[in-house]
Formats: sequence, C-alpha cells, structure tokens
Amino acid sequence: MPRRDRDPEIQLRQLRYVIAAAEHGSFRQAALAVGVRESAISRRIRDLEDDAGAALFIRYQRGVTLTEAGKNFVRRARRAINEIDLAVKEVGAAGRVEEGVLRIGIFTSLASGFIAELLERYREQHPGVRTKFVEGAPADHVAAVRLHEIDVAFLTGQPRATGCEVTRLWCERVFVVLPDTHELAAKERIEWADLRGRHFIVSEAEPGPEIHDYLVKHLAELGHHPSVERCPVYNRDTLMQMVALGEGITLTSEATTGTMFPGVAYRLLMTDVLPFCAVWSPRNDNPALRRMLSLARSLSKKRFGSPPINPDGWT
Repeated sequence: MPRRDRDPEIQLRQLRYVIAAAEHGSFRQAALAVGVRESAISRRIRDLEDDAGAALFIRYQRGVTLTEAGKNFVRRARRAINEIDLAVKEVGAAGRVEEGVLRIGIFTSLASGFIAELLERYREQHPGVRTKFVEGAPADHVAAVRLHEIDVAFLTGQPRATGCEVTRLWCERVFVVLPDTHELAAKERIEWADLRGRHFIVSEAEPGPEIHDYLVKHLAELGHHPSVERCPVYNRDTLMQMVALGEGITLTSEATTGTMFPGVAYRLLMTDVLPFCAVWSPRNDNPALRRMLSLARSLSKKRFGSPPINPDGWT
C-alpha cells in the first residue's frame, strides 16, 4: 500500500469509526452504532489506512478483525478519544463556571452592603469557583487588572484605568467614626459644619490617603483647613481602637459599619454618597469573571434601577 508524501490528517470521526468497527467486528454493525452509512465507515477507514500506509483491518465476507498494527492503533486511539472527551467536559465545566478561580481586588469591606450580597449570590450560583481576595491601593489594583494578575477590582469613585472597562455598580453613604462618648455621638446625623476644628486620624495604608484628600476637599470648601493626622497603622482594627481612645475621629463607608468595635460609634455624614465601580480587562477571558460581571449588573439594576450617578468619591 503506497504511502502518501505528506503527514496524515486524521479526523476525529475516523478514530471513532475505527474503534466502533473494532468493537463490533463489522463495518455494518459499526455504521448502525454510530448512525452513518456502512459505505461512509468503509471509505473513511480506507482513507485512514491509505494515509497511514498500513492496514488496520483484515476484511472478511462476514466481518473484520484488527491487524497487529490495528490493535496498536485502537489502543492509542481510545486514549486520544478519552483525553479529548475529558478536555471537552473540562471546557464545558469552565464555561458553565462549575469550577475555576476568580481573583478580586477589594477596596471596601466585605462585611455588608452590595458587595457582600453580590459575593453571597455568586457563591450560591457557582459553588465550584474559588474566590481569592487581594487588598491594595486603587492604582495597584488597576495595574494588576491590566496584567491579569487579578480578574476584577471593586474601587471607589471613577478611577483612571486606561485599557480597562469601568462600570459603576452601587453607592454607599459616608459615616463619621467617633468615640461613643464624643459630643457629636448624641447627633443622629452630622453636617460638614459640625466637623470644623475636629482632629482626624487616617491610616498610612489605603484608604487612608484617599480619606485624607476627601476631608481636605470638603472642609476646604467651607474655608477651613482640617487637621488630619496620618498614623503609621495598617490595620483597621488598630485605627478603630485609636478612635475609641480619643486620639481623633475618622470617616468610613457604609459597608464597613457592619463591624462594630467597643467604644466606637458610627454617625451618618450628610454628604454625597460614595460611588463604587468594577474595573476589569476586556481581554480577560475567564468565564468566572464574565458571570460575576453579569450578576453584578443584574443586582445593581435590581437594587438601584440604574447605575448611581455621582462623580465624587474618596478622591
């Protein structure tokens, strides 16, 4: 049997036809099993034998049997088919988000609010997906999104994210954090005018620098330069303890008020709400990310009707 002067181009269906013929010992029975005509089985197997340059079957009037080359071929073909079937199942599982990893950059508390509900819904719908959380500064998160080191970041305001997609999803109110013995703790709501002359403390770590700028911006509009101390603390619990001890007061977003601290009170600040958005790369093809974005948009529309419009944020 002559060998053709090119590499054989084996089709997946040829492998299935050979395996079916080997299992049934007949082209006719193989054709019935796979749902094609007997002539199609015979022709495709003959083409494969011509391409390979060796006979796979010994043909009899009542059926076929494998040659030695055919036995070796079928053994390897079964492995190939199994691997391909497994690959297809894995891809299908990933597309349905039955498994996978979703890496999330966060800049807000997971204790309550929109993001807490979003994550709870997502885990209910996709229990096989593992979520990994990364805390950091907005600029670091945007860079990580571009490099696909994280899949999506939830940030305040309208961050500069060249090369990324940005969708505003929800907003949160701003609260003043102060000792529960503080004179302002007697008020249910606090105005900016109430904060003139107060001493504020923020952390060196995020979101401390952004809260600093937010305070300066709003109090400067009242003709007052605020006293804001950047403290060398990187843990929110430590900052809350400092507030309880009377070292100063600070600001926080609504979601973080779900966590209570001894000696600390939260009071609503009558100001613009903080908008939060999702930032991701349009070149990121992680199916788990696509499902997260779809769910986030759906939840946002259900809760707010339309994306919250507010250009202001911590920045």
